[in-house]
Amino acid sequence: MQTQLYGKDFITTEDWTNEELETALDMATDLKRRFLAGEPHDHLLRAKTLYMLFFEESTRTRTSFETGMTQLGGHGVFLTPKATQIDHGENAQDTGTVLSRYGHGIAVRDCRTNIGQKYLYDLAKYANIPIFSMQDDVDHPCQTMADLMTMREKFGDDLRGRKFVISWTYAPKYVRPLSVPQGLVMLMTRWGMDVTLAHPPGFELMPHSLDAARAHTEESGGAFEIVDDMDAAFEDADVCYAKSWGPIMVTEEEQEVQSMADENISWKADERRMALAKKNAIYMHCMPVDRGYEATDGVIDGPQSVIYDEAENRLHIQKALMVLAMGGRI
Repeated sequence: MQTQLYGKDFITTEDWTNEELETALDMATDLKRRFLAGEPHDHLLRAKTLYMLFFEESTRTRTSFETGMTQLGGHGVFLTPKATQIDHGENAQDTGTVLSRYGHGIAVRDCRTNIGQKYLYDLAKYANIPIFSMQDDVDHPCQTMADLMTMREKFGDDLRGRKFVISWTYAPKYVRPLSVPQGLVMLMTRWGMDVTLAHPPGFELMPHSLDAARAHTEESGGAFEIVDDMDAAFEDADVCYAKSWGPIMVTEEEQEVQSMADENISWKADERRMALAKKNAIYMHCMPVDRGYEATDGVIDGPQSVIYDEAENRLHIQKALMVLAMGGRI
């Protein structure tokens, strides 16, 4: 267990060692037990404040962070650029320095391509309190840690050799960031899993995230492959994580994005594809899920689905991260 995490930023899982991540997972499990048993733990961050800055709207992210702070005895302050001077041009130095004088942590959700994660690191340069990523353009570390926690609950702590599939799926409406699939391939390869990334041509991830996945695979003894066939990806899988993302490495122009997606409308998690996986395979999604497009209701609401477990574990893993980084020595 790593006990020297006070003040440490959590911008990407890449910045934390396996031992540090294991410490967060262990604490999340304990906090989940306390929550379910009704054991008070509101002394852990009593009277501490987390500033939550959202450049994009959210459901699970805001509610899980704000609820988590309340359960730990602290307070979460909801902020947006429009409701602050950020919308009027205030830079990361001024924002980060001032908020550091008031509170104990800053959490940011900023998925602007080639801007989001850079902004978080800019804040971290000037803030002397920990910075948490609530999702950016590169990684969604709280989500992927909740996913890892969920898989360990279902399969045990030793995930080596398990086949983990992250597959693109069709969805209409808007350009979704690459952060979830990127975060998944970077994190799951560290635990010795056999990771398969599936997507049609044009929906590639950022090269550095793929390089990180390959490097982790060499270190952990797992496997990493990229395929353009969803059926092949699902064969003998233990985990079927199927969600949409945009062709951001090619374009973010809405009409072009929709045209590229429409060419691959058959990429859907349905009962036929789930039957290709192992009998005890689980279906995962970070939510919100486009029902009928990304997956059928039969899969989303079926016995193999663990999407609500994932969503719940966001609360527990984020509480653990906040306690470790904002609460002091454990």
